[in-house]
Amino acid sequence: MQFIRSLVTNFNWRNFLMVAKAEFAKKEGNQGELTFSIANETIQKGLDQAFTKTRKQLNVPGFRKGKVPRAIFNQMYGEESLYNDALNIVLPDAYSKAVEEAGITPVDQPQVDVKSMEKGKDWVLKADVTVAPEIKLGEYKGVTVPKQSTTVTAKQVNEELEKMRQQQAELVLKEGKAAEKGDTVVIDFDGSVDGNHFDGGKADNYSLELGSNSFIPGFEDQLIGHKADEDVQVKVTFPKDYQAKDLQGKEAIFDVKIHEVKTKELPDLDDEFAKDVDEDVDSLEELKAKTKDRLKEEKKTAAHDAVEDAAINAAVDNAEVIGGKIPDAMMDEDIHRQMDQYLAQMAQQGINPETYYKITGTTEDDLHKQFAPDAERRVKTNLVLEAVVDAEKIEATDKDVDGEVKNLAGQYNMEESAVRSALTPDMLKHDIAIKKAVDLIADNAKQETKKAAAKKSDDEKEDK
Repeated sequence: MQFIRSLVTNFNWRNFLMVAKAEFAKKEGNQGELTFSIANETIQKGLDQAFTKTRKQLNVPGFRKGKVPRAIFNQMYGEESLYNDALNIVLPDAYSKAVEEAGITPVDQPQVDVKSMEKGKDWVLKADVTVAPEIKLGEYKGVTVPKQSTTVTAKQVNEELEKMRQQQAELVLKEGKAAEKGDTVVIDFDGSVDGNHFDGGKADNYSLELGSNSFIPGFEDQLIGHKADEDVQVKVTFPKDYQAKDLQGKEAIFDVKIHEVKTKELPDLDDEFAKDVDEDVDSLEELKAKTKDRLKEEKKTAAHDAVEDAAINAAVDNAEVIGGKIPDAMMDEDIHRQMDQYLAQMAQQGINPETYYKITGTTEDDLHKQFAPDAERRVKTNLVLEAVVDAEKIEATDKDVDGEVKNLAGQYNMEESAVRSALTPDMLKHDIAIKKAVDLIADNAKQETKKAAAKKSDDEKEDK
């Protein structure tokens, strides 16, 4: 809430702050009016602080700068001249206390208006507030999810071994032979659109695997059938969604010089191969067994994640947003959080936002649109999980917090003290409680029987 943050001063008034009363009147949708009073005792202390701040700037004849007595100040300027400063001092905590007393969860900046500021009396304020919508939970324990298989077949093991062979392949020159799909060519290329060269359209001695689809569609196909030392003119059309907007949908010509054509030479699938790829095994059979165990663990993890995702999605589908609409402010906040996280990941790769937008040919608005479609679903999911936390009275213990701090410190290679400084106990407890809600929903989910899964598959075929 930027409005509230902008009013915070360095002085901590929580030690004396008193809110006389707070009442929230719900209006249509997720809007409401929060009326609250600030006790006169609190106001007087706010006025004292405002006066101390103000008199430092005053030059009053007969007094040194900043030393005018309070009584003289009131006589000359009136105590009312301090009201706005005093309100700015006490309002942030007064609003927070009122929100807590009213038991509401604001999701946007409030519009605060003064109802009364009478001398010697409590001040009364009114805030137009957008609050988080209520969630009516449906079924979330015992939801049925698709059956997940953790079986590893011999075919899958062999496919994994083939991937290892491909990774161990050596490239050897094809003397006097034409390039085929799967071969690697070493090329120079220089591209132009309407006779004009463009950034990123030129390179020398570039190794390109034909069939990798790493270049513009059609580029690699036009090099198949050509030999080393040949010059090839490649004509392509940039995709309409190409990252550089100035090239989208444009026809381009690339002058290509083929220097070398190389083909993959695969190792034999034998004991020596097994020992080359894994120094802890002595035979191909051992490598197969180890590969099968690894694939099984990966499948177990994938199955757990799939069950978790399906169970959470079912719980969200079964829940209802009271009022039917999630406030735009909540969705916008979610989108900006996703954007910040994405750009932070780019920063870890040494790419700042300006560079990212330049190399992708996009803008901040484009990135906003990228995350907008799923914002409502993400917000509803969070609201449902928080509702489950409340319904199940889930809490995070101090032991849970210590464990989470240790995990985060290890994950991000930070000192535990740094983690605790960055994340408040309330933030940690909230996240831990949400994780416990996720575990509760996933652990109670029921996987379909083979018979039910088969019937569902047949029904889907009939629908088609």
